[in-house]
Amino acid sequence: MTDMTHIPDTDRIAKRNVIVLVLAQAILGAQMPMIFTIGGLAGQQMVQGTAIACLATLPISLIVFGSMTTAPWLSPLMQARGRRFGFVLGALAAAFGAAVSALGLYTGSFVTLLIGSYFIGIYMSAQGFYRFAATDMASDAYKPKAISYVMAGGLAAAIIGPQLNKLVAESFVVLYLGSYLAVVALNLFGSLLFFGLRLPKGTRGQPIQADAPASRTRGQMLRDPHIVVAMVVGMVSYALMNLVMTSTPLAVVGCGFETGDAADVVTAHVLAMYIPSFFTGHLIARFGTTRIMALGLVILAGAGAVALTGVTLENFFVALVLLGIGWNFGFIGATTLLTKSHAPHERGVIQGFNDLFVFGGVTVASMASGGLMNCSGGSPIEGWTAVNLAMAPFLALAGGALIWLVMKPKSVA
Repeated sequence: MTDMTHIPDTDRIAKRNVIVLVLAQAILGAQMPMIFTIGGLAGQQMVQGTAIACLATLPISLIVFGSMTTAPWLSPLMQARGRRFGFVLGALAAAFGAAVSALGLYTGSFVTLLIGSYFIGIYMSAQGFYRFAATDMASDAYKPKAISYVMAGGLAAAIIGPQLNKLVAESFVVLYLGSYLAVVALNLFGSLLFFGLRLPKGTRGQPIQADAPASRTRGQMLRDPHIVVAMVVGMVSYALMNLVMTSTPLAVVGCGFETGDAADVVTAHVLAMYIPSFFTGHLIARFGTTRIMALGLVILAGAGAVALTGVTLENFFVALVLLGIGWNFGFIGATTLLTKSHAPHERGVIQGFNDLFVFGGVTVASMASGGLMNCSGGSPIEGWTAVNLAMAPFLALAGGALIWLVMKPKSVA
């Protein structure tokens, strides 16, 4: 009877936390589509015609690199100090980073812009743990739904971010300065939301219980096939989404369309990333994580195929919508599989290592995106083609990992 009464109590608290995290995803998360829309364009206007023109998307790469290098220390810090501490820290770091980036734009310093981008990456890492925080007080049955609902908060971010960008990007003589200043405001305001969370306290200062379960070593956890596949599929889904999305504004503008068109394509893409979240958790509960992850990989392949058939505005819209849906199924499925594959006391290690691995792949993808787009051919069309062809080997890797997991006996996926 104890378990039967415990689960509803924790799920009531989990649902309260989900509401807070959805709001955080909507308000604070709005900065990500803003930055990913203007980051490459801001970099391009600063390095165009120079010897480092191929590094136009480096501001975005530094954000992802900041996220990658933050995850290994932020996750254990949150285990020790609590999720709220880490989330507030992430928001304040982004406010500082956006202010530094604005200074870089104002002074024309590409290096300063990159430094600011790195600090925004600290927020990106913290935001990545929203999905895990949603499960901290949730029953196993509610976990995939909690993850989906929190990810669905990005739907509002998809609307707020790009449209806010349209209002503020040209509000100063220095192009995009207003966007970075708006990001400062979003973070300062949004950081207050986390005081509404009700999550387990950190372990710092608490005595170690004699009967506390022993944690597996990192090596032991990385020999767990479910953890390995969750990390591979999560990394491939996120990296390929970032690879294509990072180049999209450059490709859209390079093919003769307006910056506003690029913002609309990004809006459609981010909507497609998060709208499925209203039912992805239910699909996972019904069909299992491996089937939903496999479907996500198939849809990602479809996005690349559509992008390779032409460079009309319709092609960009359809390809980026498919890219968003594929990311949603692949990434939420991988996150759900990971949360079912480790004990609560192991989360500080494995969640941080998972995001190091995932955002390590995303960092490489975002850096490769600029090189493929700007330096792999003589035209934007050739660059866009190279970006989408680069998806194929990584989709094969993730698909092979899923097949390997399914063929193993006693799979819990």
